[in-house]
Amino acid sequence: MTQDTQRLSDSISRRTFIAATGAASAAAVAGCSEGQGSGEATGTGNLSGDISITGSSTVYPLANAVAEEFQNMHSDVNITVQSTGSGGGFENFFCPGDSDINNASRPMKDSEQQNCSSNGITAHEITVATDALTVVINNNNDWATEMTVDEISQIWGPEAGSGQSWSDINSSWPDEEIERFGAAETSGTFDYFTEVINGEEGAHTQAYEPTENDRTIVQGVQGSDYAIGYFGFSYYYNNPDAVTAVAVDDGNGPVEPTLETASSGEYTPLSRPLFTYPAMSALAKEHIAEFCRYFVEQSANEELVAQQVGYVPRTSSQKDAALESLNSAIEEANSN
Repeated sequence: MTQDTQRLSDSISRRTFIAATGAASAAAVAGCSEGQGSGEATGTGNLSGDISITGSSTVYPLANAVAEEFQNMHSDVNITVQSTGSGGGFENFFCPGDSDINNASRPMKDSEQQNCSSNGITAHEITVATDALTVVINNNNDWATEMTVDEISQIWGPEAGSGQSWSDINSSWPDEEIERFGAAETSGTFDYFTEVINGEEGAHTQAYEPTENDRTIVQGVQGSDYAIGYFGFSYYYNNPDAVTAVAVDDGNGPVEPTLETASSGEYTPLSRPLFTYPAMSALAKEHIAEFCRYFVEQSANEELVAQQVGYVPRTSSQKDAALESLNSAIEEANSN
């Protein structure tokens, strides 16, 4: 069974809602897995083996949900999903050959590809969803519900230090110290956020509480009226009353993070693609190849990706293109 290292506790209520509004969803998921001739997962139940998945905390809830569904059809396949951060997963598990698949909330870096290559590991890139990276504040904060990218950058940039107050950002805001909770440096969310908000990957204040756990960020923001944090949209989507999402103004007016604004491209610059990277050597194993095919199929499943997890699903044409690319990779893996 999957290892729920960071299970989203409120997902039970979300799943209950999905079950109530679409009782046939489980059958639909299973039905999508038929058809080996089309390059899709077989769903025969004859597969067996272990799959180790590491990487992004943002992709974790989606990968975990897909893994659970896959195991429902293939009970002899054991899947472990760990939330290690994108970079932490590549460096400590995937590139050394200690995991089969690594999730990432940003593209794999050249340095990571080189690290993997030095260990004989080659990765195949699959885009599985789109995220609306979300900046959050305490529910009692009524002054910063809308923020410009520049204001966010002033809070999170490398020059921002301890003792900085909200009034330092905007004179009409309270003269109270800002408390920050955000992603750890091993996180792909950290990399993406710093690049698009602060203009340079890794350019980030040290005056904050870093973590790979979205729940820890939420608890920190809940604990102070003057706190701020950021993480992937999925946790906010499944816990919308816990904290307040900031509407981000990138020059065309404030836009709230939603599935619709992320899909349309309105929510800039914090909309981003999410990835999973199986090792080519792992794709030579039938149970891993079939799981990856299933993951690609489910990336276009609106009930699973959007309603249950809280990300923008892939379109049918995007899914088909990803399957074609994956099948070519699987064929290449089996020919070596």
